[in-house]
Amino acid sequence: MSRGGAADRLALAEGAALLRQPPGTALELAGYGGRFRADVACRIALTGAPMRATLEGAPLSWNASHVLPAGAVLEIGGALSGVYGYLTPGGGFDLPEELGARSAHLNAGLGRLLEAGDRLPLAADKGRETGLTLDPVDRFGGGLLRVLPSLQTGMFPEEMRARFVEERFARDSRGNRMGIRLTPEGEGYGLTEGQSIVSEVITPGDIQIPGDGAPYVLLYECQTTGGYPRIGTVIPADLPRVAQAAPGVELRFRFVSRAEALEAEAGYRRALGAIAVRPLVRDPADMPDLLSHSLISGVTAGEEHS
Repeated sequence: MSRGGAADRLALAEGAALLRQPPGTALELAGYGGRFRADVACRIALTGAPMRATLEGAPLSWNASHVLPAGAVLEIGGALSGVYGYLTPGGGFDLPEELGARSAHLNAGLGRLLEAGDRLPLAADKGRETGLTLDPVDRFGGGLLRVLPSLQTGMFPEEMRARFVEERFARDSRGNRMGIRLTPEGEGYGLTEGQSIVSEVITPGDIQIPGDGAPYVLLYECQTTGGYPRIGTVIPADLPRVAQAAPGVELRFRFVSRAEALEAEAGYRRALGAIAVRPLVRDPADMPDLLSHSLISGVTAGEEHS
């Protein structure tokens, strides 16, 4: 069974940082959000692919934490860039564990997609702080992916491997949490011999080359074995960029050494645990209750008498 969990682990960690809590459960919003309402006041954080969000019609900042009053309606629209947005509640969701996790794994038949009218219980939230924001890592517009050689890399002719790192690929419309298809600029990458191999273990990040010659980059709900040759494997630190590549976005590849991959992985793990947040400066035009805020301590209307 494959790992499952958040398609963009960095966005999950960002939501936790904005709420100053350990990473836990969140709602993963694939391309579009929805309408949400809480029975009790709670804290929320919005991260991942930026989406239009409003609270009772007033705009909310993305990549920030907010208070969601009891009964208030939060509306989240479509992704402005990227694919997966995340709605993280303070304390997470109080859901039972299955196989050590609370996430759905649709390909394995664990859990299901949420439907209109579904209710999710909130776990106890020990935090209070909101009004924080962060500068997200740029990963929503495609770009360069670092790749390690795979077991079948040497089966591809040298000319084909050279073309693979020079070519620009477009993210195809076909894709989900199992993986995404990439459309090459020119001819495909099929092998004249060895196109089918004995089925063997595969992992997220593997770049399979099926019969049509178009690369498939596997993600966190991929199958666990496969018989297509793999030209390489995207390193884990770059998988958020793969997951957040919307259809039509351009992706490129570069082979790296094992030492480079390990250094990148160490840096990625450090970054997950050291996300910097800062106070969110709000636009007064977006604050319908402006008069209820203490904007500058000690400043008065000038009408008081000594």
